[in-house]
Amino acid sequence: MELGGALTIFLGICVSCLLLISAWKRMHKEGKLPPGPTPLPFIGNLLQMKTSEPFKSFLAVSCALVGVAFANGERWRQLRRFSLTTLRNFGMGKRSIEERIQEEAQYLLEEFRKTNGLPFDPTFFLSRTVSNVISSVVFGSRFDYEDKTFLALLRMINASFFEMSTPWAQLYDMYSCIMKHLPGRHNRIYYLIEDLKDFVAEKVKVNQATLDPNSPRDFIDCFLIQMEKEKENPSSEFNIKNLVLTTLNLFFAGTETVSSTLRYGIVFLMKHPEVEEKVHQEIDQVIGHNRIPATEDRMNMPYTDAVIHEIQRLTDIVPLGVPHTVIRDTQFRGYLLPKGTNVFPLLGSVLRDPKYFSNPEKFNPGHFLDEKGRFKKNDAFVPFSSGKRICLGEAMARMELFLYFTTILQSFSLKSLVPAKDIDISPKLSGFGNIPPVYELCLVPR
Repeated sequence: MELGGALTIFLGICVSCLLLISAWKRMHKEGKLPPGPTPLPFIGNLLQMKTSEPFKSFLAVSCALVGVAFANGERWRQLRRFSLTTLRNFGMGKRSIEERIQEEAQYLLEEFRKTNGLPFDPTFFLSRTVSNVISSVVFGSRFDYEDKTFLALLRMINASFFEMSTPWAQLYDMYSCIMKHLPGRHNRIYYLIEDLKDFVAEKVKVNQATLDPNSPRDFIDCFLIQMEKEKENPSSEFNIKNLVLTTLNLFFAGTETVSSTLRYGIVFLMKHPEVEEKVHQEIDQVIGHNRIPATEDRMNMPYTDAVIHEIQRLTDIVPLGVPHTVIRDTQFRGYLLPKGTNVFPLLGSVLRDPKYFSNPEKFNPGHFLDEKGRFKKNDAFVPFSSGKRICLGEAMARMELFLYFTTILQSFSLKSLVPAKDIDISPKLSGFGNIPPVYELCLVPR
């Protein structure tokens, strides 16, 4: 027998054995998992996933996962409670979060005016301004827009978000203990995150050397003070490692999610110029041109509020949601999820649920308006997740989106370089995140 034929038979026997082992394990495994395709040993269901749009591959089990909120132990509880309290305190401090956003929005307008109506890519214009809001909270100060370190950080964050959404990242996440030792593109995300952690660690060292416990300057100072308070507590989660990771989490999420939503929102408005015009009219009626927008204006601007909600709904920045681990055997709708099971709360399946949205794939602010044009809430609007796992920065993000959109559209009209009908709103990449398409536009002063 030729070598090729023998090899084919050998591989066939191996695959058959693997399938038998997999079926046996599935029949005898503790717990009763929701229905789904039988996983293969080691590679699981990887071959059945659509790697370009993994969210769609998971929709078969969305019923069993959506709405399940699990806490991953005491570490999560301690750090979340502290972070939420600290963010709220900074929001009520000498300068409120709203004032920080308003200030940064004005810096953004200055940069936009410098474009002189010429085409430009808004990516780093938006990431710089949004990042400075969260930077002022976690690091105690903003960055100059031309700061080379700042620009390098933003490029790393942007690249990290992109890499997290590639098929390589899915492999790395599933088999990190093996993949980190193998060469290939999957290692890029590891090195990017390590560089970001190093930056935060250096910031922590500076704060440690200049800390005044009676006058905390930022989130890092507050964490260091809490570390000192709990230094004799053996079960405390307040340590340098968690400080670096928590700070990076806030900085990363506070930069990329909001700036990506703004980038996507601009595309939707250029695609639907009639919507942009209605927002302009509402801004002129409620705010005018002689003062800067404020959060309290939102209650008098139902159409603009509905437009922003619809942008968030269709943008669906993190369609898979953030995965959580079941910390104990959990009963759910007749199924048993064994301890240690990873659960993905598929937010995208709710945001596009036809039971709640009349035409879920169509951009329509009417999804959030009643018959009298008043804003109406929708229980399926969950871009920030829900329950115990709802996003820490929800209030800040909602404020940023409203103030940035109204500030930009108060001063400028958006001009696409191609006809509205030819604008492609498809994500550049869809994986962990929906990456906005790359585009240029012109801003026309109003």
